[in-house]
Amino acid sequence: MIQVDELRKEYDGVVAVDDVSFEARPGEIFGLLGPNGAGKSTTIGCISGLLTPTAGSVRIQQYDVAREPVAAKSRMGIVPQEVALYEDLPAEENLRFWAEAYGLRGERAAERVRAVLDTVGLADRGNDRVETFSGGMKRRLNFGCGIVHEPEVLLLDEPTVGVDPQSRVRLLDLVREQAGAGVCVLYTTHYMEEAEALCDRLAILDHGKIIAAGTLEELRGKEGERDLVRLSGSFDPEAVGRAVSDVEGVEIVAAGPEQVALAVAAASRRLPEILTLVSGTGAAVRETTVTRPSLESLFIRLTGKELRE
Repeated sequence: MIQVDELRKEYDGVVAVDDVSFEARPGEIFGLLGPNGAGKSTTIGCISGLLTPTAGSVRIQQYDVAREPVAAKSRMGIVPQEVALYEDLPAEENLRFWAEAYGLRGERAAERVRAVLDTVGLADRGNDRVETFSGGMKRRLNFGCGIVHEPEVLLLDEPTVGVDPQSRVRLLDLVREQAGAGVCVLYTTHYMEEAEALCDRLAILDHGKIIAAGTLEELRGKEGERDLVRLSGSFDPEAVGRAVSDVEGVEIVAAGPEQVALAVAAASRRLPEILTLVSGTGAAVRETTVTRPSLESLFIRLTGKELRE
């Protein structure tokens, strides 16, 4: 449903997306992860047709987004990172606007508006102006505007940012429902737990390149079953690096003056050894956490960054 081939986007000589290729299938939730500035939003912009690639191509089904934009875009729904609603209009008018923009008219448009209001849990607020809604309600309506025309491909750019827990759960259920109905979903998020819970396959972007891709189990396997040890306190990063550089089964993931992250085989058993080595550099360790192998630990090992950074 989505085919991205050697996609490249430059801004004044700066490469934001660097030869990115992947495909996403019907009924699949494909996750696109990466730290801020990794190229996720630029990639989404090129897929949606809002940005013109410097090189490469994007197809929605068989339609090239650059050469056949109307045919490609008519099959897409987009839920942007920023809420895109007319706040002085009622919820149902927002939905009707987008239904008609995609060619729905009359009773068919009215039917879809009613169905979507019910789907996103706003059936009793359809006549209320959006400016009276909570943040979570706006996010749910924003999602509804992206699906009112029943798209075959749905682009979701961090759709749960800043919402309350109840709205987050409902939005994640809505994403699963769309995939269950055969929609191809491309999902970007800043929340690792969402990616692990939702995505069938994932690609991790950094500096505009895909540095790892596959199913969740395939990506976890890349971690080599090592635990992630995080140390907080006061450190000399170079001294810590030298202290553990020759220790078998230990790898520096990220090191700074206040935090150190290590990938360690059998960390719970080896923690005293690790703490002794680090403390021997003059470090003051105030807090220690051990996390079992996960998508987050792989992400940090590959990029050296927390996803929320």
